[in-house]
Amino acid sequence: MGLQIRFLKSRPIGKVTFRLPKEAAAEATAVNLVGEFNNWDKTTLPMTRLKNGEFKVTIDLPVGREYHFRYLISNPEGTTWENDWTADKYASSGFFGSENSVLVL
Repeated sequence: MGLQIRFLKSRPIGKVTFRLPKEAAAEATAVNLVGEFNNWDKTTLPMTRLKNGEFKVTIDLPVGREYHFRYLISNPEGTTWENDWTADKYASSGFFGSENSVLVL
């Protein structure tokens, strides 16, 4: 569970699998991965719901930098933001009292 990284031998790329546990999104109808790598677009990286209730998506990212990101959870009442419980660290999002998850590649 959490972030899983597989580094490619042929290129300086990490195949990163983002997983959001069922406990974080039990009532979710949809979850999207949102971060610097997609210009904080709320629609371009939808996550797939697995049979065990987790949500998952895998993307390729260049190594040698940090990426800020969050999960956008949609449910019948609206949307909420969630951080990754296994992020390498957290950093201020620039919004009052809010932090981003940070992945270090």
